[in-house]
Amino acid sequence: MLWKVILLLMLALPTLALDNGLMRTPPMGWMSWERFRCNTDCRNDPKNCISEALFVDMADRLVEDGWLKLGYKYLIIDDCWSFMSRDNKGRLMPDPIRFPNGIHKLAHYAHDRELKLGIHANMGKQTCAGYPGTMLDKIETDAQTFADWEVDMLKFDGCYSNANEQQKGFPLMSKALNATGRPIAYSCSWPAYRGGLPPSVNYSFLGEICNLWRNYDDIEDSWESVMRIVDWFFQNQDDLQSVSGPGHWNDPDTLIIGNFGLNLEQSQAQMALWAIMAAPLIMSNDLRTLTGEARNILQNKAVIAINQDPLGIQGRRILQDEGRIEVFWRPLSKSASALVFLSRRTDMPYRYHSTLSLLNYTSGSYTAYDVFKDETVSLPSVNTHFTVTINPSGVVMWYVYPDKSLEQTKETGGHPNFQRKYAHASQQRPKHNLAPILL
Repeated sequence: MLWKVILLLMLALPTLALDNGLMRTPPMGWMSWERFRCNTDCRNDPKNCISEALFVDMADRLVEDGWLKLGYKYLIIDDCWSFMSRDNKGRLMPDPIRFPNGIHKLAHYAHDRELKLGIHANMGKQTCAGYPGTMLDKIETDAQTFADWEVDMLKFDGCYSNANEQQKGFPLMSKALNATGRPIAYSCSWPAYRGGLPPSVNYSFLGEICNLWRNYDDIEDSWESVMRIVDWFFQNQDDLQSVSGPGHWNDPDTLIIGNFGLNLEQSQAQMALWAIMAAPLIMSNDLRTLTGEARNILQNKAVIAINQDPLGIQGRRILQDEGRIEVFWRPLSKSASALVFLSRRTDMPYRYHSTLSLLNYTSGSYTAYDVFKDETVSLPSVNTHFTVTINPSGVVMWYVYPDKSLEQTKETGGHPNFQRKYAHASQQRPKHNLAPILL
């Protein structure tokens, strides 16, 4: 029965997607807000203020440190980039001191390095930080300005606007961006201002006008914030799972790995859960000062491959164990799937015992690849008992695939050795043994 549900979801995706051909997999990149906020004090903090220099630094790091090769291609300017007033033609303009060469020049710098540039604007009289907003009569002007600057993505926020203005403004901006003739990915924060859930949010309509959308609160630099977001998304998974897919994604906000609020285990947990959610992998950290541990998590090729799976189906929480262990599952292409075992415990590493049959996998022989330990586990039967040791507030993440002959795998175009391909993973596999939904 489950495969029929998945088939219906897959058939529904193209009808919902914004017709600009963009973001067929969750976007990846870097954004300024969570880490650098609205720091405009370039006199006293020149390396960390919102400025052209900061984004040039991050562009260089994305390219030179291997991020771009892994798919992290969006360089996104959030709030506080603009001057405090529009120019004499009514157009937005960047702060001339902090962005002396302008946004167009910065876009060229990004494009010369094969990056894409994103920018922030706000539906309302002013942005969340108090800079000039985009009222209804300025939507076409601002869309054309961004196109003239050769911007590749717009994040359109909703501070200081009411429900009626949002009802008109977010669709109008989508139409205006399309009318420029430039492909500009469109991130709209509309759901976050309407409670994030149906019936207040019409996700079918959103999928026709936006490439991704913020559903919920901003992330903060803490484990509590990560878990609050995770809980909201999975408590509401029945409303949210089916509306996300290629070209139109739920966005739980940025990755904060490498900042100050998460330890190693929690950093792995955020990366794993964002991959299960098919969420955008947009970092907000300081790429210049990342530790090796943070870099290894964010550059884990196997986790990225799971996140970028072309089916684009958002995963689900399928089990909440009385021992404070939770299990999450996501179906992947070529009959594979991903499992995440999350510990909510705070006492000590916990040995969790289960079988694939208890997780409602169909009969067969499977192999599981632990994406963080770089180890494989053979599961000859769905009744084969396994044990995973999960550290407090940590995860174990498995890439799971049914065992088939290499000949059949090659015939179906899979990768005979997923582990070798991603330097961190296993084989890929065929037909339809897809896992369950228990909750």
